[in-house]
Amino acid sequence: MKTKPITKKIISGKFKNRVLKLPSKETTRTSKAIVLESFFNTLQFDIVDSVFIEVFSGSGSVGLEALSRGAKKVIFMEQDREALAVLRENIEQTDPSMCEIVRGDSFVNIGSVVKKLQTRDEVAYFYIDPPFSIREGMEDIYEKTINLIASLPKEYTKQIIIEHMSTLEIPEKIEQFFIKKSKKFGNTTLTYMDCN
Repeated sequence: MKTKPITKKIISGKFKNRVLKLPSKETTRTSKAIVLESFFNTLQFDIVDSVFIEVFSGSGSVGLEALSRGAKKVIFMEQDREALAVLRENIEQTDPSMCEIVRGDSFVNIGSVVKKLQTRDEVAYFYIDPPFSIREGMEDIYEKTINLIASLPKEYTKQIIIEHMSTLEIPEKIEQFFIKKSKKFGNTTLTYMDCN
C-alpha cells in the first residue's frame, strides 16, 4: 500500500492554498504553522518587494510563503537530494521565475550567495533554520551556524531570523548583529537579529 505524501498549504497571499509536498521526517523538519504565522505577522509588510533567502530550505515552505506574500525573489539553499526534488516540485506550484535554488552545503555556499547580493546590490532577509543538533552528525551545527551569521555583511543583510531549539542560547551579539527579539513556541524559538 502506497503511503500518502505529507503536505501543507501556503497560508496567505497570491498562492494561498497551493499544496506543498514535504520531504520525509528523517531528512528534514518542517516549520510549525504557529511559528510561521507569528513570523509572517511580524514581517508581513517588510518582506514585500524584498529578497528572501531560506538558508536550509527543505521543502521551501517558508520561502514560498514569503513569495506568496510579496517577496520579489527567493533564494533557496539546500543539500539533501530528496528535499531538493520536493523543493523543485513545490516551486512549480508558484512562480519559478522568482525563485533560485543553490544546491549543496549551505555553510560552503553562503559566500557565493552573498557575492550574488553584492553584484546585484541587493539587501536580503536571511531565514536560518538549521537541522536540530540532536540529529546524528549535527552536533556542531549551531557553532557552524553562528560562524555563518558572523560572516554575513551588514550592508547586504536586512535582518536575520533563526529558528532553533529553545534550549539553545543564541549570543546577544554575533559580530555586528544584535538580538532584537526572541519568541518561544514550546521546543522551538524564533530569534531576530539585525545590526541596529
